Order: sequence, then structure tokens, then C-alpha cells
Amino acid sequence: MVGLRERKKQQTRQQIFEASQHLFARRGFAEVKVAEVAEAANVSEMTVYNYFPTKEDLFYAGMQFFEEQLIEAVRSRPRGESALKAFRRRVLEGADNLGAKERTEGIARAGRAIAASPSLRAREREIVEEYTLRLARVLGEGVEAMVVAAAMMAAHRGLVAHTREQVAAGRRGAQLVEDFRTQARRAFARLEKGLGDYAVRA
Repeated sequence: MVGLRERKKQQTRQQIFEASQHLFARRGFAEVKVAEVAEAANVSEMTVYNYFPTKEDLFYAGMQFFEEQLIEAVRSRPRGESALKAFRRRVLEGADNLGAKERTEGIARAGRAIAASPSLRAREREIVEEYTLRLARVLGEGVEAMVVAAAMMAAHRGLVAHTREQVAAGRRGAQLVEDFRTQARRAFARLEKGLGDYAVRA
């Protein structure tokens, strides 16, 4: 059970995150200062940095939350399920609201901001590397776990990049969702041939 102090911390984090996303959507990532996020969230600038060390971390907070969910899906997979199957299931669940207008507009804005910002592109690479290492530690030890984690994350990030491209090209709604699911099934079918029996929960 989450205690009162932890709930307050979660509420503060969410308050800061929502304020930042509103400002980024309205004015663009490059034009927003951390001090302005703090003011909008009614907290001090230091409090923002306590939760989000950089402005780029504010931008990618949603992405990092989903990466956490991917790792947790693998960590808590049921008996008899492979790591790949658990990972794939959570990736596909992420497409459930992909066709919603609000989410598609968010993807389009994010894509434009990332394309225009070297710091965002660099931070995204760092985040992917960080979560690949964390996934590897959940899977096991040694080079094999690292190779498997890298392959799984590459499939996931490939889908993210493809979806951004499709949104930028104007694809929307059910068509976008179906394309994502088709690409995901193909990518994970390839991985299944080599990783289907890896890290099956005993």
C-alpha cells in the first residue's frame, strides 16, 4: 500500500509533468524554460529538478514511464511465459489508443520537436541505452542477456520510429493502428524464431 508521503510525491511529479506537456504543446519544447514549468505547476524550480534532472527528461517522462512498464511486464511474467512474449504483449497493448486524435497529435508534435533538437535526440539514445541495460539485468547475466535485451528493445524502438514516420506522412486513426500491429507482428515473429524459448518463467 502506498503511503501518504509517496502519494504526495507522485501527485507532485504528475502535476509537474502535466504542466510541462501543456507548455510544450502550446509553445514548443525549445521555447519553454524550466522556470516557467515550475511556475505553471506551482512549485519551485528546484522541485522540478528534483523530479526531472533536465528539461529533456520532462519531455521524455511519458516514454520513460512506458519503458518501465515494459521491464515490469518481463519481470512479472507468469509461469510458462517467455520474456519475449511478455514484452510483445505490453508493446501491443500500447497501440490500444494509438488512433485517438489527441495521441496522434502528440506524436506529431514530439516528432517535430525531436527532429529540431540535437539534445532531445541525444537524450533519447541515452534513455534507450539505460533501459536496455536494465532489461538485460532482469533477463539474466552475461553477454546473452544483453544481446537479447538489445534485440527486444530494437524491435520496440523500430516501431516507435516507424510510427513517427507514418504520423508525419499523414496516416491516422484505424489505419495507423493496423499498420502498427502488422509491423509489430512481423518484427516479433522474426525474434520468436530465435528467442521464443529464452527466459521462459519456470
